[in-house]
Amino acid sequence: MSAPPVAYPAEDWEAEMGARWLAHIDTFEGMIAPVDPALLEKAGLRPGERVVDIGCGGGTTTIAAGRLVGPDGEALGLDISEALIARAMDRAASAGVANVRFECADASVYSGDDAKFDRLISRFGSMFFPDPYSAFANLHSLIRPGGRIDLAVWAAPRDNPWMSAMISVVRRHLDLPRPEPHAPGPFAFKAPAYLRDILESAGFDKVGFDAWNGDLPFAGPGTSSADAVTFALEGMAFRDKVAALGPPARDALARDLADLYRGYATGQGVMMPARVWLVQATA
Repeated sequence: MSAPPVAYPAEDWEAEMGARWLAHIDTFEGMIAPVDPALLEKAGLRPGERVVDIGCGGGTTTIAAGRLVGPDGEALGLDISEALIARAMDRAASAGVANVRFECADASVYSGDDAKFDRLISRFGSMFFPDPYSAFANLHSLIRPGGRIDLAVWAAPRDNPWMSAMISVVRRHLDLPRPEPHAPGPFAFKAPAYLRDILESAGFDKVGFDAWNGDLPFAGPGTSSADAVTFALEGMAFRDKVAALGPPARDALARDLADLYRGYATGQGVMMPARVWLVQATA
């Protein structure tokens, strides 16, 4: 089985999407940070292992992996955004983690060196490949037999109100395209059967899925419903459509979003339910 071609240009993450993530990096990372301990605990990285972090973004998970594998191990972060790789390198230097390195590279074709890696990990960085079957076949080639891949990917939007409830409100004001099934994007791997087929076609076996359920602080920890509105309008993929609205229409959208986020506001922030698949497979 092979996936149909879809239009999701890699240069988007190299340019606009990478720049948007960097502009809101503390907010994005603060929002998804509750997933990090679950992913790393499930991965169970051990001292001395060599690890690749796919779609490493600002490098927080790569640095955490470097600490777990210790001075005799190594963690390599890969991302196609030069700006995010530069930020990750600065963070690693500031943290004094010497066994971590970063490369600006497309993981779907990355060849590395002759030495195989022990582990692959990714926190929400594996769902954007235009051809996931080819990409995961290449990733399989990077690790030794018996090595393992651990992924965190979003479950279905209906199980993630931080996205689905927001989109429901926005659709009342903007014409947003309906995503194609399996199209590259945050929810590309919402269906376990699809991702299982990709992994098994790439040569992985012992594929397993565990659900992580919890609340995420939309717009980051400790923020208000007003902060959440600003983040939704300026940080999400539909921000250009928002910018094209006239002031009355934009204000109406902002009011409806404020009503939504007030319903989730707590002393810890705007806490919204989320569901994530923690996926494991063996090479």
